[in-house]
Amino acid sequence: MKTNQYSGFHKLTLEKRAQEVAEFASLSSEELDRIVKPGALPNEVADHCIENVIGTYQLPMGIAMNFVIDGQEKVIPMVVEEASIVAAASNAAKMARSRGGFHTSYTGNIMIAQVQVVDISNPYFACQEILHHKEEILSIANKKDPVLVKITGGAKDINVRVVDSIIGPMVVVHLIVDTGDAMGANAVNTMAEAVAPLIEQITGGTVKLRILSNLAIYRLARATATFDKEVIGGEDVVNGIIAAYAFAEADPFRAATSNKGIMNGMDPVVVATGNDWRGMEAAAHSYMYYKYGKYTSMTRWEKDINGNLTGSIELPMMVGLVGGATKIHPGTQVAIKILGVKTAEELARIIAAVGLAQNFAAMRALATDGIQKGHMKLHARNVATVAGAKGDVLEKVVAQMIAEKNINVEYAKELITQMT
Repeated sequence: MKTNQYSGFHKLTLEKRAQEVAEFASLSSEELDRIVKPGALPNEVADHCIENVIGTYQLPMGIAMNFVIDGQEKVIPMVVEEASIVAAASNAAKMARSRGGFHTSYTGNIMIAQVQVVDISNPYFACQEILHHKEEILSIANKKDPVLVKITGGAKDINVRVVDSIIGPMVVVHLIVDTGDAMGANAVNTMAEAVAPLIEQITGGTVKLRILSNLAIYRLARATATFDKEVIGGEDVVNGIIAAYAFAEADPFRAATSNKGIMNGMDPVVVATGNDWRGMEAAAHSYMYYKYGKYTSMTRWEKDINGNLTGSIELPMMVGLVGGATKIHPGTQVAIKILGVKTAEELARIIAAVGLAQNFAAMRALATDGIQKGHMKLHARNVATVAGAKGDVLEKVVAQMIAEKNINVEYAKELITQMT
């Protein structure tokens, strides 16, 4: 039976780590080459991804181990430049295993397209008139994407609001669309464009913006986990994590940094799978204001009746497996295969679990040794590498810089000279 529990995975050579993941995910040699060979993204493919392409730029892909999500063992591809993120996620997942790992749920692939209408003298009356024409509006929208409708997606409902603004009241129509396994930006934008003329006709107003909202309140992924108090260091550690959470819950200055740590886990998975991490960031941060009326922590940490730590997260999760870079970039298809996901829902659930794990790791570090100690060795290794240290000398330079708490490139160069 395949397992992602692996002691000393980080000590293997890069080639051996890649081979272990290939065996776990049943990657072919050609698929493995897409992520391990330099220049795995061909220039001719890159030239079709965005405009004005002059070349490519690579980031490391690491693998977070030890995750059990809804009873399934998962290895998590993470594309990111910041040291300690992958190790922290793996360690958190390992600690969660004793209580069953992570449990998740999902509300569905529902996106919102907004149609803004201005210059209306009687906006509340206009709202009701729009709702009278609901079926006609939905019919026009769905004619724009019959394939999506055929697979049970498409426009499902509308709601209408009057929004007060600095230019006066405006009517905003929300077109509620099931985008299936696509993130759905193109589909909902096209539908919004299509229904705009009818909405102008109904209201007598002028339609301005017709575009999706990244505040995807109907497309939520949730994850929970219980961490055994003895496994994570005892009652003091549990209390320390809850105190750190209480700070983030109460203070937006702390919440900003705490939430950045959550995105440290989620964004690398979003990037690895070719999805829109900027949209994810916008959705996650704005959802705090929508749900709680203030900027606050994206996670909730509590104690259960036995004193164990329980964590939960709920965020909009606008990711897909259809369209965009998920079909163009050769590395994203390999990342998706490593994850073993077949639907956007599965991917969204995994990303939520990784975000919760990443936050736990950061909170635990803050509650025990402090965050800097965990970063120090990796930072020292980066500095020593920049200075030119290799092999056994690299390890010796790292150890001495940490022991002397003197971590900089010039000192690393001095040590290299002394040791060679």
